[in-house]
Amino acid sequence: MSNGSDSKRVTLAIEEVERNYIQGGERLQVFKGASLEIHAGEMVALVGPSGSGKSSLLHIAGLLEKPDRGEITICGRTTTDLHDKQLSLLRRDSIGFVFQFHHLLSEFSALENVAMPQRIKGISNARASKQAENLLRELGLGERLEHRPGQLSGGEQQRVAIARALVNEPDILLADEPTGDLDPATARMVFKQFLQSVRARGLAALIATHNLALASHMDRVVLLRGGLLYEGTDLAREFTER
Repeated sequence: MSNGSDSKRVTLAIEEVERNYIQGGERLQVFKGASLEIHAGEMVALVGPSGSGKSSLLHIAGLLEKPDRGEITICGRTTTDLHDKQLSLLRRDSIGFVFQFHHLLSEFSALENVAMPQRIKGISNARASKQAENLLRELGLGERLEHRPGQLSGGEQQRVAIARALVNEPDILLADEPTGDLDPATARMVFKQFLQSVRARGLAALIATHNLALASHMDRVVLLRGGLLYEGTDLAREFTER
């Protein structure tokens, strides 16, 4: 868990990011100089209507896409000039992802799914399995270690996905509607456990959500509108409830 001095450290910086896409033969400018800083131990909700670019911003922040202009800085390291292998290693070691749809591997157990990132990193099977087991037990899945995704409920599957995102001990957690595919009661339960696990580790987190009730439990709320980022829960609520 981060100490007091760590909490002042900027872990993720999105600086003047611009991104254009070609759609139907026309140029679509999605980001027009979007900027955001997130400190260690800080959880930030990203809200905005469908189509505003929340997922694209997470992909850029997570080094899955490159911006046309601007800079992404991870733990003080600028990324514009990194080659693909360096980007892959930085993603593996510093960033955890949670998506709306869990993307678990159906042929593997919950334990094997969570241990997979550690095995890819070169960690021994015994150590990776122990780390995976500890995380799954922390998230209330100690009795489901050997179950495959098809044997788990939606909420359980998403908790496995959360454990998988945390297993490499990242500095940054990026989540795209992590409870959007769950019923309200399950979403609240999963989000509570998610929040506890992220806070216990002092991670910087950027979480896209359409649920302002969940967003209100985070440290800050930023609104993505017109290719720019604006801060403030009231502004976000006014816009998303139109």
